[in-house]
Amino acid sequence: MDPIYTPEQLAEVKAYHEPRYLVSAVDFVFTPLVLTAMVLFVTRPLWRLSSRLGERFEAWSGGVPGVRALARVGGVLWRGAGWAGALLFALLFFELFSLTDLPTEIGLGYFHEHAHGLSRTTPGVFAMDLLKAKVLFALAIGSLVFGLYGLARRTAHWWWLLGVSASVLMLGSSALDPYRARLYVEQTPLEAGPLRERITALMAQAGIDFQDVLVDQTSTRTVRVQAYFAGAGPTRTIVLNDSLVKELSTDEVLAAVAHEAGHVNEPRWRGRVASAVVLVGFLALIEWLFRRSASRRWFGIEARADVRTLPVIALVFTLAMMASGPVSAAVSREREYAADRYAVELTKDVAAFRSMLRKAARVNKMDPSPPRWVVLRSWSHPPITDRLEALESVLH
Repeated sequence: MDPIYTPEQLAEVKAYHEPRYLVSAVDFVFTPLVLTAMVLFVTRPLWRLSSRLGERFEAWSGGVPGVRALARVGGVLWRGAGWAGALLFALLFFELFSLTDLPTEIGLGYFHEHAHGLSRTTPGVFAMDLLKAKVLFALAIGSLVFGLYGLARRTAHWWWLLGVSASVLMLGSSALDPYRARLYVEQTPLEAGPLRERITALMAQAGIDFQDVLVDQTSTRTVRVQAYFAGAGPTRTIVLNDSLVKELSTDEVLAAVAHEAGHVNEPRWRGRVASAVVLVGFLALIEWLFRRSASRRWFGIEARADVRTLPVIALVFTLAMMASGPVSAAVSREREYAADRYAVELTKDVAAFRSMLRKAARVNKMDPSPPRWVVLRSWSHPPITDRLEALESVLH
């Protein structure tokens, strides 16, 4: 098999990835240590500050007509006073924690990407994307405080009520996927022509219904190529970015779409049931933490469902995700191999699929031989050389 890169290209790829591997290794130790330190040393003083400011805000808002209604809603959701302090505590804690990632987000996400020719994002667009992410994260934290803690303050059975309802919502949440990307990039319908016609014919052959074929206008932000399916059922959409349409031939684009179609046809019910069971189990663990913290008076807590348990929950969740990461990554890599095989069987064009993988690797600067610990710990896709070798084994 011919090498994907020239020696000069390979050196550039390695130079791009090595700092990222270093940051990944440091982050694996740094993140839980920082969270642990914040739980032990930040929770109490931050709560004192937040509760004082929250009390002042609630007292002030009662006399302001435009804010009074909002304050009443907060009180109803929280079932009493103290909602402003609880919300402020959660927001400040996670914003303080996110500051530890800010140098990496800017250093690797902006400067490193530009230095290696992968990013075209302007400083203004990068800052705006970062701001959008922070705002969405703050909204998620606010929903968590009022949803999880508000419900837990009402009933001790909250954990299975929320777990079952959230599991049902998770089944339909994928229908919203086509609309999330539009918060960041412009999407336009793929123009009429041979490519659209062949994608439509290929999906008819695969028995996959879809709403439209859209093109992400990402070339002003990145040179990377990408294709994916978004949504489910009536909202299922095929999405190609404009760099993919430009860099790849029609046959290669079809190979990429066929690979993504392989994921559409994956059996999902076992994974969904397992996810629901894990979610309910984790919420039951949170209820145990609520009771434990009240009985042991952690951080001055006197009653269950106190928002001061949120940092502990964040630490437990982080450790659980780190422990389960290698397993979920291994499952994901097997799914990628299966999707590769599906694509070759669907298109009957091995040469185009092989060419697509190699072009995507070169454009996206994929490391052909990453450290094994990196792959085992978190890679959701197999290394490109492994995928090409597995493809050769299928052929023979």
